[in-house]
Amino acid sequence: MTAKMRMFLTLFLLPFMIAGCEAISALDEASRPLEVFELQTPEIARPGVSRDIELVVEEPVATGALATERIMIRPSPLQAQYLPGVRWADTAPVMLQTLLVRSLVETGALGSVGRSPVGSVADFALLSELTDFQAETTGDGNGAIIRVRVIFRLVRESDARVVATRAFAVTQEASGTDANSVIAAFDRATSRLLSGTVSWLIASTPASV
Repeated sequence: MTAKMRMFLTLFLLPFMIAGCEAISALDEASRPLEVFELQTPEIARPGVSRDIELVVEEPVATGALATERIMIRPSPLQAQYLPGVRWADTAPVMLQTLLVRSLVETGALGSVGRSPVGSVADFALLSELTDFQAETTGDGNGAIIRVRVIFRLVRESDARVVATRAFAVTQEASGTDANSVIAAFDRATSRLLSGTVSWLIASTPASV
């Protein structure tokens, strides 16, 4: 094979070689495990009186963009992106449900709290809709604002009567757009929301069914 023919073959095969390398690189990126983050339950004061009431905390309803394990960050109001290389330990609605159950159990204010009733039906059910759970970049691009908003309804199971309704919205500044800064701000925002929700829920729950 002459040098001219070798040069021709090299130039002809070069795009395919590059494409193959890019495909291998993409597969390597896809196979790397995402770093997993969890949020903590806040410290909530225990009330002096416990009520013998069973409460079921339903999984919050959320849109497809929020019902995911990926951590959302919005560069604009109409655009949804996700932080690369990281994810929540569970989907955002399930994670919030878990934090609510744990927070309520730790207060000892209610007789039983769980995801499903112990018997055929519980005394009350907490229904909710997760409308915001994202970071939003600021104008200067150096920080972010965490926005968490949930609408709650406390329902008496015996007659499906809505006992109380309230929306909780919290914003929290993040010092940067890197994963550690965003996760730390998410943790502070969620803790504030949980503290307010638990206090409201205990105050709204009747002493008896």
